[in-house]
Amino acid sequence: MTNNISTHHLTEPELLAFADDFAKTLPPTGVVALWGDLGAGKTTFIRQVIQSFAGDLNLIVPSPTFTLVQEYTLPKGTLWHCDLYRLTSPDECLELGLIEAMHEHLCFIEWPERMGSYLPKNRIDVHINTVDEHSRELVITNAMPL
Repeated sequence: MTNNISTHHLTEPELLAFADDFAKTLPPTGVVALWGDLGAGKTTFIRQVIQSFAGDLNLIVPSPTFTLVQEYTLPKGTLWHCDLYRLTSPDECLELGLIEAMHEHLCFIEWPERMGSYLPKNRIDVHINTVDEHSRELVITNAMPL
């Protein structure tokens, strides 16, 4: 059952400011699933959240498109940033160690639909949709309280 739905229409600077605030609400473990088309702003949003979570807005946060996973050891705990776009099977999540990581760390997952049945029900969903070239619709749902 989904609850705690929050919808926002934001410009990119507003999206980044929202990401800063969102980072302050995150627990040290859990799953944040990011949904949206290519170019919608998922990586931009996550990058800002990670920098805020780290307390370092100059932290270099590369996209894990080719590495699939970027791991960060931060003051609040270990954070995984996963981009599953290139996965061809949900079972590849096992090879990445993602299933274990979701129980031990805070995991941000782009393209979570690639996880199939491995995607946990207990997660925060962030949907980023392009409204126009200058703004995004951001819909956050807490699928089950973390």
